[in-house]
Order: sequence, then structure tokens, then C-alpha cells
Amino acid sequence: MTDTDHALYTGSPARQTLLPYGRQCLDDDDIAAVIEVLRSDWITTGPKVAEFEEAFAAEVGSKYAVSFSSGTGALHGAAFAAGLGPGDEAITTPMTFCATANCVLYQGAKPVFADICPDTLNIDPDEVTRHINPHTKAILPVDYAGHPADLHPILELAERHGLIVIEDACHALGAQYRGKRLGSISHMTVFSFHPVKHITTGEGGMVTTDDAKLARQLRMFRNHGIDSDARQRQAEGQWLYEMVALGFNYRLTDIGCALGLSQLKKLPNNIARRREIAARYTEAFNAIPSIRTPVVRPDVNPAWHLYPIRLDLKNFRVGRSEIFRDLRAAGLGVNVHYIPVHLHPYYRDRFAYRVGEYAIAETAYDSLISLPMFHGMTDHDAQEVIASVQTVAERYRA
Repeated sequence: MTDTDHALYTGSPARQTLLPYGRQCLDDDDIAAVIEVLRSDWITTGPKVAEFEEAFAAEVGSKYAVSFSSGTGALHGAAFAAGLGPGDEAITTPMTFCATANCVLYQGAKPVFADICPDTLNIDPDEVTRHINPHTKAILPVDYAGHPADLHPILELAERHGLIVIEDACHALGAQYRGKRLGSISHMTVFSFHPVKHITTGEGGMVTTDDAKLARQLRMFRNHGIDSDARQRQAEGQWLYEMVALGFNYRLTDIGCALGLSQLKKLPNNIARRREIAARYTEAFNAIPSIRTPVVRPDVNPAWHLYPIRLDLKNFRVGRSEIFRDLRAAGLGVNVHYIPVHLHPYYRDRFAYRVGEYAIAETAYDSLISLPMFHGMTDHDAQEVIASVQTVAERYRA
């Protein structure tokens, strides 16, 4: 931090090192798993890929899991498998990272936004209903911050209108909805293994499904549109391969899959730790009237990728920017999730979106701050977050 940063913050002494909003947590077992693959015959398109996919499918309760080189690649693969193309539309939320909507554009289709529920900030099924038309082919709900979207009415809508549900669960590995694990509910469910997520492969993603045809489409798409892979051809002693569609190279390496297998064993403990931190935050911040803590509906168990608080700005003497800046100066790597997708310059220029079109998402964005939340945090880290937020809230109280 600079001297200027320190000068902005007048609460308890700032941390010597920044506590990020999220980060990977690796141990010697993870490193050993990667080294083992590096010393093997296959560092990509090898046996660890299928091993990781099978273990992941078992973990979430799906029949099939298809790995990708990133969560974005996985979203793109799901959009392809859903058959999205020019003239089609897919409905999604503006309160997400841009990749959720971009994957629709990659297929030449049009993303259509539906506003969000004011409590969970997940897509509102009633708003989805308003946007369904003859061009609609898919719905892409997002499990914002790790809280499952309201999947039951969304799946009912899909059934009624012949649509495919691509659930963006990149925030929500390990979460449950009505007693079921995410990954076993929607037609396709997409996960991310970015370092800030619940487990990591460095970069990486996965799509789960119970549909064998969709699984075949996903595997083919992530391999240039080729209907076989190199290991399969070597095992069969033949050279012939055929490209049957225009695909991409979205393969996840054996190196990443070995890391993913090692990390997957830690998932229950990782989720439990995040829930402990979330409970501690909620207890502390519920005592501050000017801060709104995340809502948890009674039929879900969130995975807590993020812990986004909302500031009741009428109870502060300053705006969100000043509070954000003070928390950063205190050594907290706070962030904001998200700028609504329709307000990004690309979407405003291409689709002529205007401020005010999705009022609930825009109002939420204006007040959001994501606090540090990752399973490697210590109790001391969590207490420092709580103390800093309490200090700043009191400092700027109206």
C-alpha cells in the first residue's frame, strides 16, 4: 500500500499484506499429484481426464461430466450442445460475469436479460416468463455468489416451452437446492475451477448432464469437432479421425485434471469452512443496520463463492466508492460483483441498452461490495474483515 492509501483509512492498523477476496489453497498432495503426471506418458488427452470426469460426476450426482479448459469454454460448449445459433435467443441474468451472456453470442444467438429477485439477486422466474417468445431456445440461470437460483419454476417453464436449461453454477459447486446437489438438476450445469473457486485446476471448467447425446456433443465440441480423441486412437491402433462439426480446442490437460482430482477430495472441508466464515460474517454484520447481509432461502444450502454485502447508502455520509477505498486501504481485497452485463460498453453499443432497463440489478450493483471469502482464511483473517467493516461503517454513519 502507498502512504496515500494508509492516509485514507483511520481505523485499526492496516494489514501488512492484502487479504484477497478469493484465492487458491494448495498443499503438498496437490503438488505431488501434478508431479506424478508430469513424469508420466500423458500430460494431456490422457487417463487423468476421464478419471477426473468420473469422480466429479459421482460427486455431484450426474451421469456424465465433460471437462473444459475454462468455465467460459464450458459455457460455450453447453451453448453449442443446446443447439443455439443465429436467430435464437437465450434468457439470462444481467447480474453475472460477462461470460454467461458471451457464450450465447459465440454461437451467433442473442442473449436476452431478465431482471433479478431483490433478495437473492438471482434471475426472477416471473421476469423470465415475460421474455419467452418463439425465438427463445434456452434459459441460463446463474447461482449468484453460490446461492442456487430458483430452479424448479425455471425448469417448469423450460418443460412448458420446450427449452433447455443451462445452469451457470460456476459460483456454486457443493451447493444444494431442495435437497439435491447442483449438477444433478438442470439439463446442463456448468462449473468453474478458477483459482478463486471451491476447487481449482489452475483454469478449467466442467459441464454435467444426464443426457448421453448432450455429453457426446460436448466432448466433440471441446476437441475441434472431432469425433474421437488421440488416446482412443492410439489404444485402437488406428489413425483415422473425422471432424464432424466446427469445434474448438477447449481440452483440459491431465496436469489440470490431476490437480482437480486431488482438490476434489478436499471439497467437503472447503465448503464447510466457507459456511463457517459466512455464518460468522452474518452474525456480526446483522448488528449493523446500514449493512444488508446475503439472504439465504430456506430450501437451499449455498456454497458461498462470494460474500456480497449491500450498503444502505442513505445511512452513510459517503458513497460506495469511499467505503470501498477505505476497506482496500485497510488491507482487504474487496471487490464488486458485478457491473450488470447490459451496462458494459460492448452490450450498450451493440444492443442499445440504457440505464434503468433492469432496475433491480442496477440498484443492487450500486450498493454491492464483496468481502474476502475463501476456505484458506483463518479465524484471525475473518475477524480482521469484521473489525474493518465495523470501523468503516461507524466512521461514515450518517
